[in-house]
Amino acid sequence: MKILTTILVALLRVPGLGAGLEWLLARLRRFSAEAMKRARRESVRPRNWSNAELGKFAHLYAGPVINVSGWKDEDQAGGHYRDYFSAAASYTVSNFAGTKGVQGRENEVFIDLEGEAPAALTEKYQVVFNHTTLEHVYDIKKALANLCALSHDTVILVTPFLQQVHFEEGAFGDYWRPTPQCLARMLAENGFEVVYQSANDNEWYIVYVFTIATRFPARYAQQIPGVRPPKFLGSRHFGLD
Repeated sequence: MKILTTILVALLRVPGLGAGLEWLLARLRRFSAEAMKRARRESVRPRNWSNAELGKFAHLYAGPVINVSGWKDEDQAGGHYRDYFSAAASYTVSNFAGTKGVQGRENEVFIDLEGEAPAALTEKYQVVFNHTTLEHVYDIKKALANLCALSHDTVILVTPFLQQVHFEEGAFGDYWRPTPQCLARMLAENGFEVVYQSANDNEWYIVYVFTIATRFPARYAQQIPGVRPPKFLGSRHFGLD
């Protein structure tokens, strides 16, 4: 492999030929990534992967559940997240303002993650579920503190680690890509311990981090394995492993 790399480097340095070869390699990489996204949907496409991760654990919770900033609660695979929490005593969706804010649906509440968590909702829910929202909230520490304040038990987060910038005027911005260590530390500051954390580190596409944290880690010791992402998360994506 090193010999092939050396040969390729030499060719890339040849005037004229190098530029053409660089163009070809870039197109080949894009073509390969698109093929892998289709062929390995469950592991490479981040939403498919995070849905599968949630499906491993959502049935464990029998108390009230809220999907914070969940918009229409859709899992982008034809289903709804309320169906993952099959044992939940109740299921609520919260939203904020803007073009992708409050929908006026049944069991929907308004929550501003950069404001103060509503006193009536403090520790009301067993599970606070939040999928790919924290990157869109500028005051991420306040947002995470609010998520924790809503739960008397468990917080489940899906956050991007490697993803292109994405925002929509009038709906949401794009500010953060928290690492697993960052999430664990911020959760600990709010009284939660990470009991499960995984990532779909891959060479081809977006990388998410899936995190379960709880106030009572001993309670779930037999049900949730203590998985952690690779120490050097992102190494596969950048060809460094």
